[in-house]
Amino acid sequence: MLKVISALALLAQTLFPTAPPGIGRTDAYARAAGNRKAVAVAIGRALFLTEWPAQVLNVYADGINGHSVAGLRVSGVRFHHQLTRDEYISEIAALVQKTFASAHVDEVDVWATVPLRVGKDIVVAGDLARPTSRTVFTLSVRRGESSASFIRRMRQGDGVFWDQEWTRTGLK
Repeated sequence: MLKVISALALLAQTLFPTAPPGIGRTDAYARAAGNRKAVAVAIGRALFLTEWPAQVLNVYADGINGHSVAGLRVSGVRFHHQLTRDEYISEIAALVQKTFASAHVDEVDVWATVPLRVGKDIVVAGDLARPTSRTVFTLSVRRGESSASFIRRMRQGDGVFWDQEWTRTGLK
């Protein structure tokens, strides 16, 4: 039994290594946003302790009347190593679970984006602004939904958006 536990711990460290000391705290403040910024920072401190294959770009926390929602924006490009669809699903599941464990939020929304090419004549701010990124994956999970349930939803595409082109070319 001890060998199995040791092997699982080694596998987890290999798939999701810890980040260098201090990174979690610094990144948590720099990448937090929303009207419940303290909640976003708490979530970020938990998430940024790990170097995820698909980088977490921002953590948002918004709330009204006692209802809080966390948002995680994940990069859809430049993974720390190539990911299969199943590995990506595992990472998203781990991110959602850590988010619920680190803060009392009612829902976690996860979305992945890829940058668009922006030419020198394209306006990126103001009334004539053009998008600079494209959403390629989205998932919403409410507290109380089992991990098995939302993992099944991701695998089946039920209540989840997967950009078909990105899935085909961005994941191995």
